[in-house]
Amino acid sequence: MLPARYRMRSSGDFVRTVKEGVRAGRPTVVVHARRCSTSTKVGFVVSKKVGNAVTRNRVKRRMRHLVIEQLPVDGVDIVVRALPCAATHPERLAGDFGDAWAAGLRKLGVGS
Repeated sequence: MLPARYRMRSSGDFVRTVKEGVRAGRPTVVVHARRCSTSTKVGFVVSKKVGNAVTRNRVKRRMRHLVIEQLPVDGVDIVVRALPCAATHPERLAGDFGDAWAAGLRKLGVGS
């Protein structure tokens, strides 16, 4: 479970991060990252194009698990958006996520 202090809850934070941040995309996932003055917050977007509710929740659980392993980064807001391929190719999700996460932080000039 992702600790509460790392969860992005405000829709305004989601919008600002996606519009103002840098983007790093891979076939199964897109990572949007933006510098902020507060502690790191992570949000997830899994649309209905990914699948039904069970499939979307499974993809979110997988992404949360991957984020927990990468987390000790300060002062960055991150939105992780799953693409439809995330449900059909779950074996690629971990690799694509790691690559996109590193690329997004690299574009911001933040070490992972």
